[in-house]
Amino acid sequence: MLKRTFDIFFSLTSLIILLPFYIIIGILVYTDSKGPVFYRQIRVGKNNINFKLFKFRTMHINADKQGLLTVGNRDARITKTGYWLRKYKIDEMPQLINVLIGDMSFVGPRPEVRKYVDLYQNEQLLVLSAKPGITDLASIEYRNENEILAKYEDPEKAYINIVMPQKLSLNLTYIRNRTMLLDLKIILKTLSAVINP
Repeated sequence: MLKRTFDIFFSLTSLIILLPFYIIIGILVYTDSKGPVFYRQIRVGKNNINFKLFKFRTMHINADKQGLLTVGNRDARITKTGYWLRKYKIDEMPQLINVLIGDMSFVGPRPEVRKYVDLYQNEQLLVLSAKPGITDLASIEYRNENEILAKYEDPEKAYINIVMPQKLSLNLTYIRNRTMLLDLKIILKTLSAVINP
């Protein structure tokens, strides 16, 4: 109850305070390329249930059909505005809506797409026992994931066999040790990582 109360209060407060900022970003996204301001992607949440995750759109329309992973700093599918939104993680801000309505929490394992969840081993499925979050230990450790994947000849294979298992291991560590104090530490570390990318 304490975690959910925290999520409701701070997501609602943040949405109200950031509304003018959202409007400015929305205008930039809309004028930079054709398409909606928000991108809603199906992710897998708590108890293996799908939900729609909100983001500011950073790619050209239908770019996700060319692959779910982004690789390197200058993926050609990313818009000019989208590059800066991604660099400072601003594209993730609309997930405050997901937190408010209860799909997500501020802290919890980052929600994955179904394609990769279907590859989880039995022990790894434990991450689906927790509500997904805007940030987690893996988000901090792999904040430059696209640059890491760019070093591999086959980025998707590297993600599945190397990066994803390591991220899931961090998520399992969080689940086994989660407390409100740990959540607050992760939030502070995330803010520090965003300010100093």
